[in-house]
Amino acid sequence: MQLSEQELRRRHEREQLQNLGINPYPSELFPVSAYAKEIKENYKPDENNYQEVALAGRLMSRRIMGKASFAELMDSSGRIQLYVSRDDIAPGEDKSLYNDVFKKMLDIGDFIGVKGYAFVTQVGEISVHVKELILLSKSLKPLPIVKEAVDEQGNKVTYDAFTDPELRYRQRYVDLVVNPQVRETFIKRTQLTNSMRQFLNGKGYLEVETPVLQPLYGGAAARPFKTHHNTLDMTLYLRIANELYLKRLIVGGFDGVYEFAKDFRNEGMSRFHNPEFTQVELYVAYKDYYWMMDLVEEMVEKVALDLHGTTQVQVGQNLIDFKRPWKRFTMFEAIEHFTKIDISAMEEPELRATAEQLNIKLDPKIGKGKIIDEIFGETCEPNLIQPTFITDYPVEMSPLAKRHRSKPGLVERFEAICNGKEICNAFSELNDPIDQRQRFEEQLELGKRGDTEAMVLDEDFLRALEYGMPPTAGLGIGIDRLSMIMTNSNSIQDVLFFPQMKPERPE
Repeated sequence: MQLSEQELRRRHEREQLQNLGINPYPSELFPVSAYAKEIKENYKPDENNYQEVALAGRLMSRRIMGKASFAELMDSSGRIQLYVSRDDIAPGEDKSLYNDVFKKMLDIGDFIGVKGYAFVTQVGEISVHVKELILLSKSLKPLPIVKEAVDEQGNKVTYDAFTDPELRYRQRYVDLVVNPQVRETFIKRTQLTNSMRQFLNGKGYLEVETPVLQPLYGGAAARPFKTHHNTLDMTLYLRIANELYLKRLIVGGFDGVYEFAKDFRNEGMSRFHNPEFTQVELYVAYKDYYWMMDLVEEMVEKVALDLHGTTQVQVGQNLIDFKRPWKRFTMFEAIEHFTKIDISAMEEPELRATAEQLNIKLDPKIGKGKIIDEIFGETCEPNLIQPTFITDYPVEMSPLAKRHRSKPGLVERFEAICNGKEICNAFSELNDPIDQRQRFEEQLELGKRGDTEAMVLDEDFLRALEYGMPPTAGLGIGIDRLSMIMTNSNSIQDVLFFPQMKPERPE
């Protein structure tokens, strides 16, 4: 293992600490009683509060000034200045805790615990006067040092910022330390899921769990990850969706069920795609897709209000407004609106010619439904910035959706598009087992043509439908995509703590 000069020095300091009888990684509990942000917001000198505080966090800077020094401690809430006096932390004759340990053996990034009292320095900065100091964990790798200065115009300038995307995503633990503003993205993501849970629970729907390892993959058009169970000697798949299991629960008698699910799709990676992603799926009996559109508007509007206090959210150059009602187009209306071409009556050869006319390259293996999807994706989706419902899809595109009640050849399906990308997908669910079997068989034929994302036939799911499933509305919302919008993030990797990465190259 190649170690830098700093890494070697820190390892030597670790040995020196042990030689002094100081454990660099003590086991004892440290009784934290206050946090940096709390003290800075609430300390009042005239009230004499925070006179006994205990804080713990990383040492982020030191200014050694003889018998007294200033330092900066960063905990989970923010940073606060420390005043460290030799005679306070080492009151007896032995001054090694200050002269040797604090001045020579502590480094930026070390975890320390301090006890003392809050006060205001002569320059007016709220600080903690340290009476006791203990090392809680020795850092053996130096943190990237992000430096800030003020230029001649009074503007804050940052030097050596930790901004390389690959390093940030691969070493998220470092990113969170040196770019603490990143934490806000993930705090908002949690607030987003909490808001949705609160909304769905308030409607009386039951949060459930369904299998991640499945003998058959289904519920979406995607390639799966495959694994093997040794004891059962059988192939299993990581789920690509949880739809078919949740609908089994509707068959079983639940009126409304939802699940926040980790799903896995063995597909390409981009700033909008990660092979492991999160979605919430909801199924409600005795409802249809018109009802579900109203619910989506209501829930996402609530999320925006809970996170931002307004329905308007800035995303890049666009100000997106989630206030109800949202615009609605049928899929064919949207394509005609943006291309001036009506494809509603076209068959596969004509659709291929239209795609060629629009300079859209097609895989020769895909069928009519995928061709229409490609045309929509290329000509319409990027232009839909404000939240918009796209409804009434061709039956070939939607093997699990109910046929439209009044429009032959279409199904009762909608997607919500926002900022140029799909954020949710919903159906009036197909509950006719004979029709569902025929749709699965059509998917098998597409698979024989080479469509690697075609669905498989699930006999157990068909058996469940044969017992009877009530009219049901179903919904899937991509949490990662919605989080990107609600946090103004440019890439899906920015809203995942640990996105999938290619193998790390040796230095």
